[in-house]
Amino acid sequence: MSLLSRLFGSKKSESPVDTSVEYQGFRITPAPMKESQGFRLCAVIEKEVDGELKSHRLIRADTIADVEQCRDASIGKAKQMIDQLGERLF
Repeated sequence: MSLLSRLFGSKKSESPVDTSVEYQGFRITPAPMKESQGFRLCAVIEKEVDGELKSHRLIRADTIADVEQCRDASIGKAKQMIDQLGERLF
């Protein structure tokens, strides 16, 4: 890697990896938010209801240092909300 690309970043085009999961008819997309202490738990929960795509953004106060662990925890919290609220989430 050249000095200039290390200073200004490389121009690699990386396609984002889809980490969404399906759970009881809902689609959960983890979206950890970068914070100074690590990553805040965040996910988008979606479901098509009566032909309309409904979504709910789940944001928790919890922060986790590792982004992969935060994604897993975000999915877990979203599943818990779906179990508790179901379609009342929207």
